[in-house]
Amino acid sequence: MAAIDSGLFANYRGKDRAAWKQIREEKSKEVEELLGTIPEKKLPAPNARALMLIRKSMKSTADQTSLSPKVPCHDAQRSDLSVADLRSALYSCFGEVGNNLEFEGKRVSRVSAFDLMTQMSEPERRKALFMAFVPLWKALDGSDELGSPYRRMIVQSAAETPKNGSRVDDAAKTLGVQSAQIETWLVQILDAWRQVSGDQQIEPWDYRYLAGKADRSVSKAIPREALLPITQRYYKDLGADLVQLGVLYDLDERPGKAPLAYTDFVVRGQMANNVWQPTVVYVSGNYARGGLGLLNEFVHENGHAVHMMALHTDPAFMDLGDPVFYEAFADVPSWDTYEPAWQRKYLGTSAAESDSLRALYSGVMLDVAWALFEIRMLHRPMGDPNVVWTEITSRYLHIVPHPELAWWAVRVQLVDAPGYMVNYGLGAVITADIRHHIQESLGPFATGNANWYAWISEHLLRQGMEHETSEELKQFLGRPVSPEALLSDLRRIGRQDH
Repeated sequence: MAAIDSGLFANYRGKDRAAWKQIREEKSKEVEELLGTIPEKKLPAPNARALMLIRKSMKSTADQTSLSPKVPCHDAQRSDLSVADLRSALYSCFGEVGNNLEFEGKRVSRVSAFDLMTQMSEPERRKALFMAFVPLWKALDGSDELGSPYRRMIVQSAAETPKNGSRVDDAAKTLGVQSAQIETWLVQILDAWRQVSGDQQIEPWDYRYLAGKADRSVSKAIPREALLPITQRYYKDLGADLVQLGVLYDLDERPGKAPLAYTDFVVRGQMANNVWQPTVVYVSGNYARGGLGLLNEFVHENGHAVHMMALHTDPAFMDLGDPVFYEAFADVPSWDTYEPAWQRKYLGTSAAESDSLRALYSGVMLDVAWALFEIRMLHRPMGDPNVVWTEITSRYLHIVPHPELAWWAVRVQLVDAPGYMVNYGLGAVITADIRHHIQESLGPFATGNANWYAWISEHLLRQGMEHETSEELKQFLGRPVSPEALLSDLRRIGRQDH
């Protein structure tokens, strides 16, 4: 149904959305009746976990189907909306406003604007493009008044935490640490960046450009039409043939399409008559341009795809695990796009290593900053988001303060799933740790390694949710997750500057 809703299909396997909805409702009813007959107390631990996951999945599906239809952006101004409807309206703003930014007489999408900022040599044009986001910021946060849509939403979301739990607590559980330690790690990472990234104060509209020297060096080798073949070639060299795996793609911009890139199941694999029926997945994105940043994002989304395809377990466990883990894993291959050796092989040219490292970690540090921003907003929801964001970015990213601008409001996840950005910011810790362990155990893979996919599938991915993600990570690494691998990677930047 998700693939049909996305516009990828009008129907699938001869059935339209209504038919699949009916099938799901009938199957859900059957499962609910069967669940009521299970003697829970007598179940062995693996079966008890399977039962818990099935019930959790069914509740999540029921919650999603009970939500009201998509709410238009302008309704975000209404004060009578439920928090679910308010989030829906703010999400719509990213499609209605964020994908239709007006710049130099043309309309550009939010994603294309980010890429353009890495390319424009004229500071005044960069500033003009940066300010083209103002309608989006105003749709989300008004004039930063207490009753703005975002500020109402974050207050309501924080109030829901005692009942529904916190995404920050979930991430801490995955890493096997206390929730308070998460903020400590994020600050530690940002402070390491502050020390190695120089002292130059930069305007926010210049941040992506100054970090984008590597992108500009190789962008001509990555036209829009090259995104898929480059990505397919790299994954094939890792032992994951995307063509053979049958991954589906929906990459062109169109009205009404989701404003963010994502990967999802069409069909989950399962055993039938002792034969494995393979998983089918699709990747959705809005790619009007090429470039290194967009290629990195696309390789990341295909990281989700190969993760989904690697799952080979019972139906109850056929999922990716905790969000902070699966977002981190997708970056394990995507970070290689910023390695000069990878660029030479797959692009035929390369940027200087120092420029590539700065390009990669400048983006990572924005995610870490957003993660810290969300933690602080959820802890103190009556705070001024512009001030919170300014304090973080001016101290750690050397960005000139602009508390009059809501320039933090450019990530869909901030309104769609408050707290979710911790999975990107903290995920960098897991990504670096997994990458270091693979290199120590299997060898380098920046230019391919035919054993990579089979090895990582067997040792980390195929079990899905058979065990807690924290247990899987600890077993894989041989110890708890640590930020030291990421801090070591950041120190490479300092060494490049001397």
